[in-house]
Amino acid sequence: MTTREINGYQLQRVREHVWEIPQEGEMRVPARLLASESLLDQIGDDNTLDQITNATQLPGITTHALCMPDGHQGYGFPVGGVGAIDAENGCISPGAVGFDINCGVRLIRTNLTYDDLRGREEELVNALFANIPTGIGHGGVVETDVGTVTEVLDRGLDWAVEEGYATRDDMLHCEDEGRRPDADSAFVSEDAKNRGKNQIGSLGSGNHFLEVQRVTEVFDDNVADAYGLQSDQIVVMIHCGSRGLGHQVCKDYVNRISEEHAEFNADLPDDNLAAAPAGSQVAEAYYGAMGAAINFAWVNRQLLTYQTRQVFERVFGRSWEDMGMELLYDVAHNIAKKEIHAVDGENRELYVHRKGATRAFPAGREEVPRAYREVGQPVLLPGSMGTGSYVLRGGDGSLSESFGSTAHGAGRLMSRTQAKREYGASDVQTDLRDHQQIYIKAEDGETIAEEAPGVYKDIDDVVAVSKDLDLADPVARTVPVCNIKG
Repeated sequence: MTTREINGYQLQRVREHVWEIPQEGEMRVPARLLASESLLDQIGDDNTLDQITNATQLPGITTHALCMPDGHQGYGFPVGGVGAIDAENGCISPGAVGFDINCGVRLIRTNLTYDDLRGREEELVNALFANIPTGIGHGGVVETDVGTVTEVLDRGLDWAVEEGYATRDDMLHCEDEGRRPDADSAFVSEDAKNRGKNQIGSLGSGNHFLEVQRVTEVFDDNVADAYGLQSDQIVVMIHCGSRGLGHQVCKDYVNRISEEHAEFNADLPDDNLAAAPAGSQVAEAYYGAMGAAINFAWVNRQLLTYQTRQVFERVFGRSWEDMGMELLYDVAHNIAKKEIHAVDGENRELYVHRKGATRAFPAGREEVPRAYREVGQPVLLPGSMGTGSYVLRGGDGSLSESFGSTAHGAGRLMSRTQAKREYGASDVQTDLRDHQQIYIKAEDGETIAEEAPGVYKDIDDVVAVSKDLDLADPVARTVPVCNIKG
């Protein structure tokens, strides 16, 4: 058996792209990393291995803790981490979900081609930037009151449909149809609601973006046809989450759980992994609050979709319906859901924590929207603003390998601090425009430096691992045309 030592850990090669840190000491299960040799080297550059090993100590965790090929260091639980924990005798951990609850990605189709857009890139990027709220504390498409926020938390996209910001088809092409049935705004603090009331329909900052893209390659004609994709088509990708509201929910419950269940958490190696025992009052409260924040994020992305449609109408002089601006899919990251999975040949209900990982269910699974059930769930993997992104479909191997999960993007290779030392915003912006015809506009120049293409891992390597392990199969590749950021 091939073994590699990285940062003091002995990693055993189970098979191609599957590496395992054997169970020992306080570990309840082994830790597994799904990575190529080159990606494994990059994972070893930070504390990812410490964090995924620490995660194996969460009570009730089953089979193994997993790190996806885009994995990197996070807070407590690594970004790219997946942990499936018994929903009856285990726990739920806000830190294993993350602060930006339901940070996710959606893709909007159009019937425009690159020729329809060529020469108008600057006009479009300026119009999007002028009409899409970006940055920290700059308001949203809707600035409202706590009462409306409460409705959004409880109803999700139902609220957006009723208010005219979404269509029924938008709901049918969103994970969970854009509404968590177990969401309960009563478990969301007033502080969180107040943080959300001026952020509904806003990108925020950091790695969040709205990007107009061009489909450059189609790998599977049949699935691409089912998804409504073809070569040279213009699509729009939106990446953002629950903003300050989700952050506050996570903070509130990490603090509450640490206080109310100190003894339960006493043996955990990292305070950021604080977990509530399954069935406890605080576990149920967090699950309801998390579901509400999930709803908020879906509405947030929906309002950005609404605003994007309005901008395209003004720039191209046609209705969004005439341009075919329909939602292909919206997929969530940073989530824990009760799901049924086979463990040792027995179906069990598990809290599947996906932090910086995305669901990748194969064809036939009932959670996949009816429109895609015969071909598999769309999986959206954004790359950097200078490389490209992928549309994949959930693979048959995902359920047995990773509890129906795969990577959520390229994954950071470099810290934000290091990125700002190595890249200049104007240089990145100019280089992308002059050499790749990619137009970038951001609220803060530092954001461009922090998100430079060289800051991220090679998205092609990440996708190759996902494909080889049959977690998700490539359907199409896109490249950026215009990108706006906070």
